[in-house]
Amino acid sequence: MTQKRWFQFFIFFICLFTLIFLISITHFIFTPVLQLIGAVALPIIGAGILYYLTRPLMNLLLKYKVPRILSIIIVFLVIIGVATLFIVFIWPIARDQFDNLMDSIPGMVNTVEGWIGYWQENIALVPDQVIDAINNFANDIPGHIESVLNNVFGFLGSFIGQLVSIIAGIILVPFFLFFMLKDGERLVPFILQFFSKKKADNLHDLLSKIDNVLSSFIQGQLLVSFAVGILLLIGYFAIGLEYAVVLALFGMMMNVIPFLGPYIAVIPAILVAGFQDPMNIIWIAIIMFVAQQLESVFISPNVMGQALNLHPLTVITVILAAGSIAGFLGILFAIPVYAVIRTIAIHFYQTFVESRKNKDDALI
Repeated sequence: MTQKRWFQFFIFFICLFTLIFLISITHFIFTPVLQLIGAVALPIIGAGILYYLTRPLMNLLLKYKVPRILSIIIVFLVIIGVATLFIVFIWPIARDQFDNLMDSIPGMVNTVEGWIGYWQENIALVPDQVIDAINNFANDIPGHIESVLNNVFGFLGSFIGQLVSIIAGIILVPFFLFFMLKDGERLVPFILQFFSKKKADNLHDLLSKIDNVLSSFIQGQLLVSFAVGILLLIGYFAIGLEYAVVLALFGMMMNVIPFLGPYIAVIPAILVAGFQDPMNIIWIAIIMFVAQQLESVFISPNVMGQALNLHPLTVITVILAAGSIAGFLGILFAIPVYAVIRTIAIHFYQTFVESRKNKDDALI
């Protein structure tokens, strides 16, 4: 690498860190902006997810010359129909199973304490340090439960405090979705009209790539999670696992998290299976293995394709970093945000290389 190129990189990093420093000392300017973005984030994100999920149906209706307004009405009717089916047929079963699972937790705790006591009484070769550790854990079980409950109630308290804004955001989702379906195709032409033709074509290519990444992730990940949830439900019913519906729904929700989600999803199923019949633990492992193999071999390649093309180690690193920074929401949105940033960076790099090759300016 030439000395001139090293100097360019040096200047770039100086400018970058200078920008970061200026942002850090002028946070009072950006804080109101971030608060404003946070206020409208829920309806925009919710409507955006529904937009990408319903866009294939919308495009299909438009393809058959159905008027756009009528197509939007049909899309809303489909959403209402799916929500109604869930509330009428699935929600009561899941609610009852969840209540029964919560009622059975004290019995499970007593069973664990009994196992620990029996193990202490009948195994004399265990080192004293191990016995002390077990005794401390057994004595602290009520404290652990109390700590968990306090955290849960603390979360519920903060959740109730924000309930009004959450409800307002949910109410606004249909309105945002309506205008996204109605005027979504006009956004890109509106942005491109401010650029020259060459830059507009380049920017159009970038926006198309971002749209493809978001579409592939949202449609693909949710459809994959739904398919895995159905497979888990079939497997749980086949072995007669208790609380099958609520555990399958939990597995479906956790599979939205790439790579780590399936391992989180199987934990409560293994615990329930262990108390019901220890042999079921093996069956749960087999069911999860089969479901993940079907998902990774048949479902994901056909649904998501190679649009994301992320290495598993990259996925784990991004999820862990986002989780430590932004908690559960960071885990949920880490991969699509990273994929979009990665797409933008690759596009700009390719633009830079082409501009250097052709000795002209393609975009910036």
